[in-house]
Amino acid sequence: MTNEELKQTIKEIVTVGKGILAADESVKTATKRLVAINTESTEETRRQYRNMILTSPGIEKYILGVILFEETLSQKSNDGVLFPEFLAKLGIVPGIKVDKGLEDINDKDEQITTKGLEGLGERLEEYKKMGCRFAKWRVVYLISKNTPSDEIIEINAQDLARYAKVCQEHGIVPIIQPEVLIDGTHSIDKSEEVNEKVLIKVFEALEEEEVDIKTLILKTSMIISGNQANNRASVDEVAKRTAQLLKKVVPPELPSINFLSGGQTPLEATAHLNRIHTLGKEFPWNVSFSYARALQGPALKVWQGKDENLLAAQKAFIFRAKLNSLATKGKYKEEMEEEV
Repeated sequence: MTNEELKQTIKEIVTVGKGILAADESVKTATKRLVAINTESTEETRRQYRNMILTSPGIEKYILGVILFEETLSQKSNDGVLFPEFLAKLGIVPGIKVDKGLEDINDKDEQITTKGLEGLGERLEEYKKMGCRFAKWRVVYLISKNTPSDEIIEINAQDLARYAKVCQEHGIVPIIQPEVLIDGTHSIDKSEEVNEKVLIKVFEALEEEEVDIKTLILKTSMIISGNQANNRASVDEVAKRTAQLLKKVVPPELPSINFLSGGQTPLEATAHLNRIHTLGKEFPWNVSFSYARALQGPALKVWQGKDENLLAAQKAFIFRAKLNSLATKGKYKEEMEEEV
């Protein structure tokens, strides 16, 4: 039954023209988002924040899976329906962030791993009872003079593979997120070099753990210059480098690659995704999005934590989701930004 469960979930969260919403901000990150719009962070305001996004009319047209944070699983919409249940009724598959955040193993060298493997199987069983059918685990790689080291690339790859194996054993589809951070002055060449090393090690580790690639999703970075780099690469260059590298290192049997936005502006994330699809290349996998800020950011700015702005904020969210849906088909145009 477990393998059939995995196949069915993949079928439901991998569809051309739709993506996965990352709504799994931790309390700390959600607080940052709320403070930025002059709103106090409490359990209730975080619930209102989730409600604003998740109950947007028409969300199911563009989103087929949502990664939730643990706190959100037991919270309810304004109509009193648990969020996982609310989403499921729309045909949207609930998922869950299962890692426990980042941990420095060497402060001096900024070497970062991810916590949360201990007791993962038991937690997955509880999340499954609450309606979750897929999970996400994030590891990060900071590009600097000495990082990421071969050691941290190896450790993070092994952790991703162990997590993925446990998920599949419990009938939960794993999303693996090996994120090369955009922070820094690095060139697109350096980004490509690090991403290639990371992805090669990740897929080696997955093979060693005997993870079924056919029931796994890759959430990965685009090949992009550091956000403080001089002469940052163009949209064309980002798209070409990203497509070339993924075709080189990602197994064709993987069902879907869902890009993270990772500090890109909403417009950049949409333009890059669209250009990847207009290169004239055919991909063996579905290529879509799993954005957080690039989808939610404009809506938060409109909302400002105020009830009277709810409908306008939801309209801004749906508009962004629609544009990214078009981008997955190579049908986005910059002038569409003026239509809102």
